Amino acid sequence: MRLTSLLGSVFVLACVVGAASAATTAPAWSLLPQPAVMAPAAQGSVTVSDGDRVQVSADGNAQAVDVVQRFAALVAATSGLHLHVDTDAVAPSSPVIVFRLDPHADVADAGGYRIAIGDDRIEVTARDLQGLFYGSVTVWQLLTPDAARDQPVNVADGTIADHPRFAWRGLMLDSARHFQSVADIKKLLDWMSLNKLNVLHWHLTDDQGWRLEVPRYPELTKIGACRKAVGPDAALTGSPEKPYCGFYTDAEVHDIVQYAARRFITVVPEIDMPGHMQAAIAAYPWLGVTGKRPEVSTDWGINTWLLRPDARSLKFVEDVLDHVMALFPSQYIHIGGDEAAKDQWKASPQVRAHMKSLGLANMDALQGWFTTRVAEYLAKHGRTAVGWDEILHGKVPASTVVMSWHEPAGALQALEQGHDVVMSSSPTLYLDHVQSSLHDEPPGRPEVESLQDIYAYDPVPKGATPAQERHILGLQANLWTEYMPTFARVQHAVFPRIAAWSEVAWSPASTHDWHGFLARMPAELARYHALGIDYSDSAFAPAFALKAGTGDTLDVTLSNQTGFGAIRYTTDGAVPTADSTRYTQPLSFPTDKTTRLRAATFAANGFELAAPRTQSIDAAALLTRNSDQLDTCTNQLVLRLEDDRPLDGPRPVYKIDIENMCWLWKDAPLDGTKRIALTVGNLPWNYALWTDDPKVVVRPKATPAGEFQVHLDSCDGPLLATLPLAKAAQTKLQTTLTAKIATPGGRRTLCMFATGDPHDGMWAIGKVELDAH
Repeated sequence: MRLTSLLGSVFVLACVVGAASAATTAPAWSLLPQPAVMAPAAQGSVTVSDGDRVQVSADGNAQAVDVVQRFAALVAATSGLHLHVDTDAVAPSSPVIVFRLDPHADVADAGGYRIAIGDDRIEVTARDLQGLFYGSVTVWQLLTPDAARDQPVNVADGTIADHPRFAWRGLMLDSARHFQSVADIKKLLDWMSLNKLNVLHWHLTDDQGWRLEVPRYPELTKIGACRKAVGPDAALTGSPEKPYCGFYTDAEVHDIVQYAARRFITVVPEIDMPGHMQAAIAAYPWLGVTGKRPEVSTDWGINTWLLRPDARSLKFVEDVLDHVMALFPSQYIHIGGDEAAKDQWKASPQVRAHMKSLGLANMDALQGWFTTRVAEYLAKHGRTAVGWDEILHGKVPASTVVMSWHEPAGALQALEQGHDVVMSSSPTLYLDHVQSSLHDEPPGRPEVESLQDIYAYDPVPKGATPAQERHILGLQANLWTEYMPTFARVQHAVFPRIAAWSEVAWSPASTHDWHGFLARMPAELARYHALGIDYSDSAFAPAFALKAGTGDTLDVTLSNQTGFGAIRYTTDGAVPTADSTRYTQPLSFPTDKTTRLRAATFAANGFELAAPRTQSIDAAALLTRNSDQLDTCTNQLVLRLEDDRPLDGPRPVYKIDIENMCWLWKDAPLDGTKRIALTVGNLPWNYALWTDDPKVVVRPKATPAGEFQVHLDSCDGPLLATLPLAKAAQTKLQTTLTAKIATPGGRRTLCMFATGDPHDGMWAIGKVELDAH
């Protein structure tokens, strides 16, 4: 993203979209998350320049010195200002910044701190190292109010008193579905800490991969850490014949845990059980019910391979947890418990007999028995079990922490039973959901969970009593990585939404203000850029809405999701700048020629909030729809999926209901239409739908390869065209199929569906074009 140099350190934003005239003024300090109490002075400031000195007053505490030295390195890397750090032994005569660690300081709560700015000094006071670190993050933000580099910074006088709202401020990273390098996890930990998050919940095992080395069970990583490269995974390995593999050694885990601890982040490991264990059973078939060896799963969804609930499996679990506890000092160990599809348990005479011998009424109670054994084992070793809210289907110890994703039902049930709860609500805090409806969004779940959706999230469920509310430890966003094969995708999913949930988790509810949050985002995005974060700009990106104008013209309306920032545009193909024409009202263009309209969004100070988007404007524009502009026919299980070809370079993304290969173009302009073109792609089926699998729609094929059919008004309406798929079936690349079409004219609905069985491979529409020639 191109950044325009910004002048000054405290700036005013007057960002307007369209014809809006109301100005939004940035606060004196652009801080995220918002501190609990801020009192900027009416006048006065402290100037911090290159070469200024920083003092650490901490009675020689080496960890405090480390915090401040890393602060100085961060300031140098992101602003170009090089500050000199002095310890107690070398006290400068006039330090500009002082960090004071005082266990008797009048500071609220663990992790709290105080900042006083005035009399040519910034002074940070904290009772504990964590508070000193968070204070250093806030001072770093004070010194990076914009994208300027190598310039003195004026920080407005005033005072800040801050402490966290919740003790658990987390992010879950799924390394089982897709694997991240140690270096990338360290980057993520760095960036989490700068948003004052303090828990990395590390999802290390699942049906699709076992990622943790356990020396006593070497097959877990020899077999369980590899799966066939299906779909886009082949692009990662270079070939469908080369498996997708990865796991973390003990040394790498130790490195990550220690790295996180220096940033005051606790790594909470998850070993999911008794379900999501197919990779482990592939390594050791005796862990399963059937005794058969499955493959490590390549299917996303709910697989039915559960651990056998007997003494031998429990001994395996205890051995694994012994190793986990040796690697991870966290008080909390996550044991999963979600989506345990009990088909194999129910079909097993031995499991049913075991259930009856224990005097249990059903399989949910049996899972509760299993979970209780595991939780009690952890408790004997001084640890606390955490489980997804499905563990409540069977009775589990009250000491078990419940991570509630079925909100509010799961949270309220857990609170009523006296459990501590971490709020992790789906879909709001599930980061595999896309951030906008724009066609350039990466793959994921198409129900939009936007920056504003997350900011509006209330972690206290309605109906919770004040006493129950005290059992809410905090909240966590979950990064499920089925559709995030690369670290670039991870960054796009997390940022800038991390700013929203970190503020919900840290700042008092009374300080939450959406418009104030937006006013602070330009400074935050500039920091992301300086840190090298490949963040999403979807919240600010221009969207184009086209409609027929008067005569031979086409009207275009520009907007963005947040209504924040000034949209500026060009019509000659040039890249828009902060000096380009500002959008204030709908635009009109002739349809007898092609206009290349480009638009980008800027803050009032010239900072680029969203990179340029482009729309071709001509007569064909209203006669074309991409898959995101089409409706799916039934909305049973809609996803945005990436094509598995080409192996190199960008790959198309399709919106598709995987249970029904069917699309609708509502209100399609059919006057004069004589031809239709469908650009289609073929995707592998790699989904485990469990009880939803019977919902998959299978349509009979008229030819061996199948065909697309186009119907008028409804999917049972008159057949307008048949487009055989034989040509497309011969290649793995996107293919355009054309057919003549006779329509009654007017504006009508087109239904387009593929014949065949999706289990044999899915056909997806990338684009539909109507033509009068």
